Amino acid sequence: MKIAILDDYFDTVRTLPCFGKLAGHDVTIFNDHVQDTDTLASRLKDVEALVLIRERTKIRTPLLEQLPKLKLISQRSVYPHIDVDTCTRLGIVVSSSLHAGTPSYAAAELTWALVLAAMRQIPQQVASMKAGKWQMGVGTTLRHKTLGIHGYGRIARVVAGYAAPFGMNVLVWARPDGLERARADGYAVAASKEALYEASDIVTLHMRLVDATRGIVTVTDLRRMKPSSLLINTSRAGLVAPGALEAALRAGRPGGAALDVFEEEPLTDPSHPLLNMDNVVCTPHIGYVARDEYQVQFTDIFDQIVAYTDGSPTNVVNPAVLAKRR
Repeated sequence: MKIAILDDYFDTVRTLPCFGKLAGHDVTIFNDHVQDTDTLASRLKDVEALVLIRERTKIRTPLLEQLPKLKLISQRSVYPHIDVDTCTRLGIVVSSSLHAGTPSYAAAELTWALVLAAMRQIPQQVASMKAGKWQMGVGTTLRHKTLGIHGYGRIARVVAGYAAPFGMNVLVWARPDGLERARADGYAVAASKEALYEASDIVTLHMRLVDATRGIVTVTDLRRMKPSSLLINTSRAGLVAPGALEAALRAGRPGGAALDVFEEEPLTDPSHPLLNMDNVVCTPHIGYVARDEYQVQFTDIFDQIVAYTDGSPTNVVNPAVLAKRR
């Protein structure tokens, strides 16, 4: 098959052991990021299988209708960036394993790195030294603090486990099935979402972005937080209502935030409000960007391509397409 891999910024994929699974195929790897429909259509006009790195590029109807040879889109994780209904209409199979069976340990680790970086003001202290100054402020430790976890899936469960060695209390709010899992794991459950935000010293978000969760964190929720508290978001920016975080931070509740996700990505505008707040730590959506994690993810992605070429597509998110696939 003629395969294209998009958005491999640092040309990492070809160096992974699992890349050998594509031996014998005609593979083109693009290291830049392009969203312009005409440019993508020109690049991909002969492609039969498209490999996506998470949600970096939106695959919308105007583009799909210009790719007559495309038979398969293979990726991992959720797929709000793909017009799946259009793929079904055009006979294009979309395969995505949705992290089946494994959490993203890389994302969990990045969450904890942001907790430590923000609470101890590490980026600000580093910047102070590089500017020829010494200490710029006084940080806060984690011991005896309450870690509030909003949402309780695979990644949240790993993050909760990190809290114990730091002497933290864990408090959870989630859907009923998530609360049941949290209780079974021995964690305290908040009486309500409002209680979670009021009681926590740190709130970390761990939910998929779907219609039911879009904007689930409101400015009212955030303003319930303590002036000394911290919001962590390594999940999706859309979980927080538009403008709510900026407004709450300016009002002093919460006292700070650490973010790995943004409404528009890549975020390259240095004038963006969140990039200009001294109490906000920002990273460029690197929660899953680790070599070990790539090996796990692309093993699944390439296995889906192998299964397709063998005539038995796997992890198909649009099963209706199987009766009329190209």
